[in-house]
Amino acid sequence: MLDFFTIFSKGGIVLWCFQGAGVTESFTGPVNALIRSVILQERSGNNSFTHEALSLKYKLDNEFELIFVVGFQKILTLTYVDKFIDDVQLHFRDRYKNELEQKGALKLLNNSFEFENDFKMLLREAEDSSKARSPAPMRSFKQSEKSQKTVKSMIETKGGDKGKEQGGKKNKNTKKEGEVFSLFPGVKCFYLLMFDHNILIFCFLPCSKSPKPQKPREKQMRVWDMGGNSTKDLDYSERNGDGSTNGGEQNQEAQIDLVCTILSSPLRYASCAVKKCSALLVFLSSKKGGGFGGMFGMLKGLVGSKSLSQEDMEPVLEKMRDHLIAKNVAADIASQLCDSVAKKLEGKVMGTFTTVASTVKQALQDSLVQILQPKRRVDILRDVMEAQSQRRPFVITFCGVNGVGKSTNLAKISYWLIENGFTVLIAACDTFRAGAVEQLRTHQRRLNSLHPPEKHGGRPVVQLYEKGYGKDAAGIAMEAIAYARNQAFDVVLVDTAGRMQDNAPLMTALAKLIAVNMPDLVLFVGEALVGNEAVDQLVKFNQALADHSMSDKPRLIDGIVLTKFDTIDDKVGAAISMTYITGQPIVFVGTGQTYNDLRSLNARAVVSALMKA
Repeated sequence: MLDFFTIFSKGGIVLWCFQGAGVTESFTGPVNALIRSVILQERSGNNSFTHEALSLKYKLDNEFELIFVVGFQKILTLTYVDKFIDDVQLHFRDRYKNELEQKGALKLLNNSFEFENDFKMLLREAEDSSKARSPAPMRSFKQSEKSQKTVKSMIETKGGDKGKEQGGKKNKNTKKEGEVFSLFPGVKCFYLLMFDHNILIFCFLPCSKSPKPQKPREKQMRVWDMGGNSTKDLDYSERNGDGSTNGGEQNQEAQIDLVCTILSSPLRYASCAVKKCSALLVFLSSKKGGGFGGMFGMLKGLVGSKSLSQEDMEPVLEKMRDHLIAKNVAADIASQLCDSVAKKLEGKVMGTFTTVASTVKQALQDSLVQILQPKRRVDILRDVMEAQSQRRPFVITFCGVNGVGKSTNLAKISYWLIENGFTVLIAACDTFRAGAVEQLRTHQRRLNSLHPPEKHGGRPVVQLYEKGYGKDAAGIAMEAIAYARNQAFDVVLVDTAGRMQDNAPLMTALAKLIAVNMPDLVLFVGEALVGNEAVDQLVKFNQALADHSMSDKPRLIDGIVLTKFDTIDDKVGAAISMTYITGQPIVFVGTGQTYNDLRSLNARAVVSALMKA
C-alpha cells in the first residue's frame, strides 16, 4: 500500500528508509520536491504534499531535528496514515533517543538504525485497525434525540432559567482583585490584578494563619481608673483606638522596599527585600478555567527547559498574525505563515531564560527572511551575456494590472541595461491604451539624449518597435524579436497592456503572447500599496497563463518588480504576499520617478521594517 517511508535529519542525512514491494522508482525525486517546495519555503502549515502521481505526508520532529515522510499513490485513500506516521515517530524517538541526542553529522552517520521489524509491526497494526473499523450502524428512531422531544421542551423558550444558570456559573478558583488567599501551605498571597491572561500575585513568606475579615474600626470608650495615677497607664501614644499596635503587620506590608530584578523566563518573578518578611512577586499564566495550576508546574516553568506546545504559542501567534495584517500582509498569507511557524516550533525545547514570545518572533523573522531570499539564481546581466554568446536577443516580457507603472519601470530597466553596455529594443505591444506608444517614444528619446549615438559608434542604444494601435500584440512581439535578432540587439523589452485579472479576453491574449514568443523572463509588475489584492492578482495571472498555454509545461511568472516602494513607510507586507504566493523572487524595487530609482531588494531590511512595532 505504501510506496516508501523515509526518516532523515534536517541536515539531509537519511537515517532509515523503506520501499514497498514492487516499487522500482527512486523516492529521491518526490522527497527533494517536498524539501524545495515546502520545507525550504516555510510552507509546512499543512502536512501533505502532492508530487505527480504520489501523495506525501510528512511530520517534523523539532526536538531532534528530524523529518518523517511517507509516500503512497494519489488515487488511494489511506485513513490510517496520519496516526501511523505519529506512531512511527514516537517509536523511533524512544528507541534511538540516546543516539539522536548526540549532536553532529558524523555521529549520525556512524550510528546504525535498525528499524525494519518495528516498522513492519506498526504498519501491520495500522492496516488491521483500519480494516476492523466498520461503518457505524444507523440508529433507530427511539435512539435518536428527536424521539426524546416532548411538547413541553418545544414550548419552553430559550435563554430562560437554564441559560441563566449556565451563564451564572463561576469557577471556584477565580479570585477577585485585592483578595487574600493561600496558594500553598505557609504562603499568604495577595491577588493584585489579572491582565491579558496573566495573573499578578504578591506572596509573603512566612505568614500567619489565614486572616479573618476585619471589622470596621470604631472609637472605643475610654475607661478612667479613679484610683490610678500611673503615668504608664495614661500613655496612649503607642496604642490606637482598637488597642492594636501601630507598627503592625498591615503597616509593615505597606512599607515594602521593592528592589527587584525581573527575569525573562516562562514564569517571570522578582525577589524583593521586605522589612521583617520575605516576598515573591509572581506572574502566573492563567488557564482557561481561571485556576492557578499546581506548584510543580510553577517550578517547572521557573527552572529547567520547557517543550513548546500549540497552547503556549497560540496567544503569541494571534498577536503576530494581527501585526502582519496591519503591515499589509494578506490575511490568508499571515495565517499560513503563523501555522508554519507553529509546526516548526512545536515540541522544540526552549531555554530556561527564553520567553515564548521571543522564540516565536525569532522563528517568524527567520521564516520571512527565508521567503524573501531567492530560491534560484537571478542574474539578468549574466543571462544577457549568455544569450549574446548564442547570437540571439534576451527577451523580457512585462505584465500586470492597470496603473502600476509597467512602462515607467521598463524605462528604468532600459537605463540600467544601457549603463551596463547593452543595446535595447523596446516592443510597444500595448495596442489598447491611448498614449501608450507615445509614452514609450518619449522614454526612448530621453534615454538616447542621456547616451548619445555619437558615443556608441553612431548607433542609438535604444530603439522603439511599434505598429500603432489595434493590432495583435503577440504578432508585434514576434516581429520585434526577429528584428532584434537581425539588427544584433542585446535585449528586447516587451511592454504589454495593463489588464485586470478578471478580464478573460485580455488574459487569454497575454497567455497567447507568452506561449507564442517564449520569452526568457516574465516579470509581473505590482505595486507595494496592495494588500489582499496582491494574492488574487498573482494567482489569477498564473492560472490564466497555465490554462491558455499550449504546452505541457506552461511558462508562468518568473519574477516580480515591486513599484511605489517609497510610498509605504514600513507597511512592506505586499513583498511577503507576492513572494509567498508565487515562490518567485522580487527582482527589482521601484523607489521613485527618475531613471536611477531602481533597487534590488534587501530581505533583512524589509523583515526588520515588517517586525517593527
